[in-house]
Amino acid sequence: MADLHFYFDPTCPFAWLTSKWVRIVQAQRNYTVDWRFISLRLLNSHIDYDTHFPPEYEAGHTAGLRLLRVAARTRAEQGRDAVATLYAVLGEHVFERELVADDAAAVGRRGTPEFVLPVLAEAGLPASLAGALDEPSWDAEIQAETDEALALTGKDVGTPILHFEPPEGMALFGPVISRMPDERSAAELWDHVVALARFPGFAELKRSLREMPQLPAFGVAPDEVGVQQDWHAGSRRLKK
Repeated sequence: MADLHFYFDPTCPFAWLTSKWVRIVQAQRNYTVDWRFISLRLLNSHIDYDTHFPPEYEAGHTAGLRLLRVAARTRAEQGRDAVATLYAVLGEHVFERELVADDAAAVGRRGTPEFVLPVLAEAGLPASLAGALDEPSWDAEIQAETDEALALTGKDVGTPILHFEPPEGMALFGPVISRMPDERSAAELWDHVVALARFPGFAELKRSLREMPQLPAFGVAPDEVGVQQDWHAGSRRLKK
């Protein structure tokens, strides 16, 4: 039993930022997380990508599905804890290394053996797991977990989906963040989110204004990513 079920697509930058926040809280507290799958490609399978999304989205979402196949095989052969390790390293390679051009070839490369093999090596996992990239037999398991996540929240959502205190607790889309809290405020901020999730009548808290994810893959220099936030005073500044 885990304290949190975290449903992620490895190519979603907002899921990645929330996962980093969750890991900070894990390091400060006795907090367990089960990392589960939700595929943006399968979630949007009924949508015409050409008319609804920028050109690179289909390639990016397809790469995410291929990476989830690797994650599913990793879980089957190496155990659930190995998924946490794999996702941590994948996220570093996808979002923390360098700016990636917004074109189909660049984002689609994330779903190739050339991209995945160094990730597996860094994670200490067998190179043979990369074979799952081209194994659609894993898609039924990924679809079932995607359906599981949407059954908890409703269908008009994206990633991440977090299920707090399962199986009885509430599941929510998000929380979606665009920059990281510092270590001092991470747990306090998390407590506020959990408090909302514990109230059975809580339905939605949303705004449409959103800044770009503060990550190197989106053009934020590494020395600018470490955002210092004074939670109590409400001030924010970039660490120089």
